[in-house]
Amino acid sequence: MATSLLKTSSLSARTKLLCQSGLSLYNTSHGYHEEEIKKTLQQFPGGSIDLQKKDNGIGILTLNNPSKLNAFSGVMMLQLLEKVIELENWTEGKGFIVCGANNTFSSGSDLNAVKALGTPEKRLPLISVALIQGRALGGGAEFITACDFRLMTPESEIRFVHKEMGIIPSWGGTTRLVEILGSREALKVLTGALKLDSKKAFRIGMVEEVLQSSDETQSLIEAQEWLQQFTNGPPEVIRTLKKSVSSVKELCLEDALLSERDLLGRVWGGPANLEAVARRAKFDK
Repeated sequence: MATSLLKTSSLSARTKLLCQSGLSLYNTSHGYHEEEIKKTLQQFPGGSIDLQKKDNGIGILTLNNPSKLNAFSGVMMLQLLEKVIELENWTEGKGFIVCGANNTFSSGSDLNAVKALGTPEKRLPLISVALIQGRALGGGAEFITACDFRLMTPESEIRFVHKEMGIIPSWGGTTRLVEILGSREALKVLTGALKLDSKKAFRIGMVEEVLQSSDETQSLIEAQEWLQQFTNGPPEVIRTLKKSVSSVKELCLEDALLSERDLLGRVWGGPANLEAVARRAKFDK
């Protein structure tokens, strides 16, 4: 999820090209100049990305730069990549929530910090939820589209302000917004730089639910309760299901079917599968 925000090229365009040429995206790797990017981003300090991993397999990823309304600095982007890798390697992890410090999601980024970015997509095997408290503007609005689900507090707001800045989304926000809303609604949101309050965002399908509370602590509790309905079960099963769904979205049909078959092999005959078979045999008696 996270490094998809740090790329400037179109995955869908590359996917179509590879599929049309008969090449497989499965097991395909894309190189990039990592050290050069890191040097560039390190020139833009400030803020932090904080990660808390809970015993129930849910992580809390906090954008922490309140003096700048949690805007991403270059250093924060580097930390984001580090936290994504940590989440990817968290074998007990099943899902995570992204939120902002001080009851504000994010006002975007320092555009100078993202000009040189061109990193590849990275698909986390965890279910991701953006908790939108306060405002998600510009790059912050793009960030939430990279999550699987979005939740809003009653008084929060989403706004793609790129047009008013004389630019367009550069973190993949247009592509993902069209996927979420459809082309017509996405065009309205982008060209109108519309202010999406919680009611409008819910009505057009931008968010899954509007939470009851606008309080920072209580809304985070509500978000965790909402996520837990999808993370009940063994982590290896939840993670494999997430990978399987992602492959359908991103690969051409032949590769998606191959990926699904291979992913099944990771859980078939595993502890959760054997336990379920045993339970069924017991109930059939």
